[in-house]
Amino acid sequence: MSIAIPARRPVLADLLPAHRLRDATLVVAGAATVALVGQVAVPLPFTPVPITLGTLAVLTVGGALGTARATLSLSLYVLVGVLGAPVFAGATGGWAAPSFGYVLGYIPAAACAGWLSRRGADRSYWRSAGSSAAATLLVYAMGVPWLAAAVGVGIREALIMGVLPFVAGDLAKAALAALPLPTIWRLCGERPGQR
Repeated sequence: MSIAIPARRPVLADLLPAHRLRDATLVVAGAATVALVGQVAVPLPFTPVPITLGTLAVLTVGGALGTARATLSLSLYVLVGVLGAPVFAGATGGWAAPSFGYVLGYIPAAACAGWLSRRGADRSYWRSAGSSAAATLLVYAMGVPWLAAAVGVGIREALIMGVLPFVAGDLAKAALAALPLPTIWRLCGERPGQR
């Protein structure tokens, strides 16, 4: 038995006219979008991990740019932040924060969202929502172990501090991230199942 993987499809970024600067501009714009939107942060008293809109931006940027550009974009975002630019939540930079593992998780999450969009997940709301939820799991997968090591707790405690308070909000962000891509495709004249 084999699993059929849908053919590679264009993502929204591919609709822009191709020229030498297009991809570089999209990569920088994606990183800037995550840096800007990720500034919306609400600290919680019981965990060092704030609620942010960064994941929402990552899911949308990843889906719109496709795997390669999304990976480069979020890698640029992380690199600039590690070098000290205040691009992380709360206008912070560096890598020592207990929540930095979640930031690292943005890279595979954006790549996943881009990969799934290349296979048509960005064409319908439900597939896009599922893609966003799957990508969010990658943020947790990198964030929880970093949090556990940073604050000196076990994985169970890290799950309680770094996942449970965020599940409902992250599901809402996945649902929100699923709205723009299928909507833009419809405005461009493409319906689910085309291409």
